[in-house]
Amino acid sequence: MLRRNFLLTSLAATVRNLRAAASGLKLGYDTYSIRAWGMKAMAHLDFAAAHGLTAIQISSLGDFESLEPAHLAKVKAKAAELGIAIDGGTGCVCPTAKAWRASFGDPVENLTKALRVAQAVGARSLRCYLGDSVDRLHPNGIEYHMESLLKVLRGARAVALETGVKIAIENHSGDLQAWELRQLIDTAGADTVAACLDTGNPIWCAEHPEVTLEILGPVTVTTHVRDTALFEHPRGCAAMWTACGDGSVDLKRLAELQKKLCPQAPLHLEIITGRPPRIVPYLEDSFWKAFPKARAGEFARFVSLVKKGGPLMGAMVVEDVGGAKVPEYQAALKQQQKLDLERSLEYAKRSMIA
Repeated sequence: MLRRNFLLTSLAATVRNLRAAASGLKLGYDTYSIRAWGMKAMAHLDFAAAHGLTAIQISSLGDFESLEPAHLAKVKAKAAELGIAIDGGTGCVCPTAKAWRASFGDPVENLTKALRVAQAVGARSLRCYLGDSVDRLHPNGIEYHMESLLKVLRGARAVALETGVKIAIENHSGDLQAWELRQLIDTAGADTVAACLDTGNPIWCAEHPEVTLEILGPVTVTTHVRDTALFEHPRGCAAMWTACGDGSVDLKRLAELQKKLCPQAPLHLEIITGRPPRIVPYLEDSFWKAFPKARAGEFARFVSLVKKGGPLMGAMVVEDVGGAKVPEYQAALKQQQKLDLERSLEYAKRSMIA
């Protein structure tokens, strides 16, 4: 009976995979979506297969049970058996950014190590990032960090070419507007450097996600997709990440643009719920000190999105509050992450890749 059920489940997963493949977009998720579960790569592959997915982004080296070649070979083999394409991931690779740590070692060696891990599991790309919004306030501007990162990218170029793994830089947590990241990629060389396009992070740069996709789409090889509830605030707007379909972003339109501009890039859901609303104070002069070269036309599109939006009118367990370490609270967060990812995947199958 158990074997019969397993075969039926596998057959159903195969049918879903074929349907997803026929749509032109691979559907997957970033492992950070269910971070509270502490799952490792093999368990994530099982989860992805059980949900009929054809892709996965293993977002950090810590998501592998081991970095030993023999284990990485097992991960690659299992992914191939299940018909799941892997994208790799690591963190900050810019040595002047606040998120960088001396413990990471030599910046180029740090990046090349991650590239070789990605190659070992059969990944086509390696997601990484510059930093976050605080880096924009450096006395020499964000350009200072872009130059720093550019040196690392050039140092890792030979290994990227050798492994065939694209270095996919994410527009991360307010660090780069789309035009700035595109400039960085074009300067570094699109044969080795590309974009990991995130639809939630442009909000912190007062940028419409459609603008982000229009600019970065042609150089995008992997994605992070999620929804955001946006609403007007006396200081500008407030924003809160949500499960797909619960927010203000036209995800169907984004999927259409992805199919047109970067159909080869998997549609990876990175669902991050449990965060309280965050203010984007674009009505205050201090906000623009971080964006001295922002483009008025692009900002106008963002304001239009804000005016059409509204707050999340539903329950959410918020993780960034006191008492979050209570076992019952942690259990609730785990369930929320799993449920929000699962219903987002169903939304994507129904409304984005169909």
